[in-house]
Amino acid sequence: MKKLILILITLITSYLSTAQQVMNPELLWSVKRINAMGLSTDGTLLFYSVKIPNIENNTFDTSYFKIPVNGGKAVQIEKEDVAVADKKISPDGTFKLFHKTVHLEDVKAKDIYKNLDKANAYVFTDLDNRHWDTWSDGSYEHVFYKKVDADDDAAIDLMPNQPYYTPQRPFGGDEDYIWSPDSKSIYYVSKKLKGKAYATSTNTDIYKYDIATKTTINITESNKGYDTNPAFSPKGALAWLQMKTDGYESDKNDIVVFESGIKQNLTQHWDGTVNSFVWSKDGSKLYFTAPVDGTIQLFTVNYPGKKRMAPVVKQLSKGQFDVRGIVAELDDKLIVTRGDMNQASEIYTFNLKDSAFKQLTALNDDLYSKLDLPKVEKRYVTTTDNKQMLVWVILPPNFDATKKYPTLLYAQGGPQSPLSQFYSYRWNFQLMSSQGYIIVAPNRRGMPGHGVAWNEAISKDWGGQVMDDYLSAIDNIAKEPYVDTDRLGAIGASYGGYSVFYLAGIHNKRFKSFIAHDGVFDTRTMAGTTEELFFVNHDFGGNYWDKSNATAQKAFNEFNPITYVDKWDTPILIIQGGKDYRVPIEQGLAAFQAAQLRNIKSKLLYLPDENHWVLQPQNALVWQHEFFKWLKETL
Repeated sequence: MKKLILILITLITSYLSTAQQVMNPELLWSVKRINAMGLSTDGTLLFYSVKIPNIENNTFDTSYFKIPVNGGKAVQIEKEDVAVADKKISPDGTFKLFHKTVHLEDVKAKDIYKNLDKANAYVFTDLDNRHWDTWSDGSYEHVFYKKVDADDDAAIDLMPNQPYYTPQRPFGGDEDYIWSPDSKSIYYVSKKLKGKAYATSTNTDIYKYDIATKTTINITESNKGYDTNPAFSPKGALAWLQMKTDGYESDKNDIVVFESGIKQNLTQHWDGTVNSFVWSKDGSKLYFTAPVDGTIQLFTVNYPGKKRMAPVVKQLSKGQFDVRGIVAELDDKLIVTRGDMNQASEIYTFNLKDSAFKQLTALNDDLYSKLDLPKVEKRYVTTTDNKQMLVWVILPPNFDATKKYPTLLYAQGGPQSPLSQFYSYRWNFQLMSSQGYIIVAPNRRGMPGHGVAWNEAISKDWGGQVMDDYLSAIDNIAKEPYVDTDRLGAIGASYGGYSVFYLAGIHNKRFKSFIAHDGVFDTRTMAGTTEELFFVNHDFGGNYWDKSNATAQKAFNEFNPITYVDKWDTPILIIQGGKDYRVPIEQGLAAFQAAQLRNIKSKLLYLPDENHWVLQPQNALVWQHEFFKWLKETL
């Protein structure tokens, strides 16, 4: 009997220890991160890489795998054994494309003054002097092509001596240049502007370079906004993504197709915006991903070609998850990456006949199986202007409705990025709720996925209706008996950080704690120091010195968080990256200094080597521990 009791106690203890395990910062930073690389030439194998954070070395370790596309066991391979078709080899096998850095201008002092090679100085006479997290040094990325068996020295530059970038800064890659199906031309993306024009415009174009004549033509010259991601159909039709408005980085993104001298906008009349697309194998349609109702889903649009018929957009997938990318089409299925707020990305197949997903990889299933997971609820809240706003509510593991929980209002950045079923390694709702917090995440004005008008409503109105949206969300959820209204906090980064700074001056004692990461504190100095000026020009409506511009004056005064610092009365943690040139360092430093001089409990977490994000594993863990330490102290 005693032996039986001992066995039962052991089993119960084992069960409880397993059941009570929840996500913590160290576990989050052990999650494996997958990257689908593509299919084998015969379409039977999928190749992918896996990155695992190496905390000790403050780096990432990468491994490579192959797996049968119809399911089966993954096999680890060496990097050189990845047998994905090389899209940079011309279709006829003659040439190879690549990009490299070329130095065209002397900007650094040691290049200008050859005898002062230890000088560390830059000399600029125009804008575009820095971008994202890097100072301009007179070097540019250019695309080259060469015979497959030739040395790189024999390669030909598509833009010789032209001070323009391909791939595009700061995030462009080899998707910015492709071969034509006949191997006679190269198509590439570039913003051929300099200085102030470069900093104030989004007018990228797609150029066609002719191999035989070495001449270039601009095929999207008539469009003044972004033209990106060119891709040919199997039948030779060229598609790309297009935004029509110059200077508006979050404009509606459409799929445009060009064939036989005719351009067609396939998604022009659809009330949404496209994230990414691939052609179908027969060239009759395109598959794409797009935000919708707080998620990212699969869609398709037919390509009519020369037929006189309107294209039709259809949604293919539905569910509480994000389809994060389309890898390829294979027979009657798509290969995609998918995840949600409780799951990092894995690779799935999507059956085009019955809309069923099948999971191919399970990198983190063992980890998640040992965790008690939060519950993610979708709700709708009525806003002050009688709109229905989607709000994600994330409840802690083992949630007990008879208890009261501290609750955090999450303010999304962007300001026009989707608040979908994303899985962040910083703003991770699974981790936050696992520490005992309820998360309230509203799809406030400015979010794509709720129609173009809702998405555009935040431009030039940063401190307007969107602030009412935030307060409508938290006030509504705070009516629940399990929300501790004496322990409410507000958190966010970038525009979300701006939101926290702004709410700190208008919240009327709703919140007991704030956390702002790389947030806009003063719209005037933001406009004076940020690098992509088209963003502030569009969203603020003009320049701060233009007294006759009522829209701009509202942005730089009424909608400026610094205007309301005299009303700050709540503890605040301010986080700032030293290499953040999008929301530069003076924003965080000025906010911290203001809080300190007003004798408000405050803390500054300064990350000198991080940009607008936190990418280094050890810095990321410091970020997480300081985040939760602050909440424990103040909530």
